[in-house]
Amino acid sequence: MGGNTADYVPPIGKGQTERSHFLETSGVVAGALLITRQGSEAGRMNVGVAHSEVNPNTRVMNSRGIWLAYIILVGLLHVVLLSIPFFSIPVVWTLTNVIHNLAMYIFLHMVKGTPFETPDQGKARLLTHWEQMDYGLQFTSSRKFLSISPIVLYLLASFYTKYDVAHFLINTASLLSVLLPKLPQFHGVRVFGINKY
Repeated sequence: MGGNTADYVPPIGKGQTERSHFLETSGVVAGALLITRQGSEAGRMNVGVAHSEVNPNTRVMNSRGIWLAYIILVGLLHVVLLSIPFFSIPVVWTLTNVIHNLAMYIFLHMVKGTPFETPDQGKARLLTHWEQMDYGLQFTSSRKFLSISPIVLYLLASFYTKYDVAHFLINTASLLSVLLPKLPQFHGVRVFGINKY
């Protein structure tokens, strides 16, 4: 440090943040200090890195506009089903509910791993998307949204089917199939060994 300007790191003042990143190679730990200055465009650039998450599955449902896109897709599914001339309104609502819940079950509770190459040493390989979301924290806003949306769809389907017994039983079974795996008591649990590997 003896007066060499290359060793000088300016003090961190108000409006600046500090992050230390360590790279470990062959037993040697090299530290790098990144200083980001607010208000400076060059200071905020993250050059050479696609994203800052180790596993992007953990934050995808917190992305900007994803909830709106989700609602629009469910609405679009409903409109497409309504456009089929030989389906009655109760059948369309039940199909919307069942297709939505089936897709939710497959993508959130059945498919494991991540589509990205992650440096987590295979930790996400055995976890479903629901278990990876928000790093496993329960009752976050994304988890609440994804738990409430099938309930709202179930209530709408029940109302528009006029609580017909056959539709009611189908919609209830469909709701329970996506609501039970979301409970904190079932986090990481594989019932009867299904989807264990």
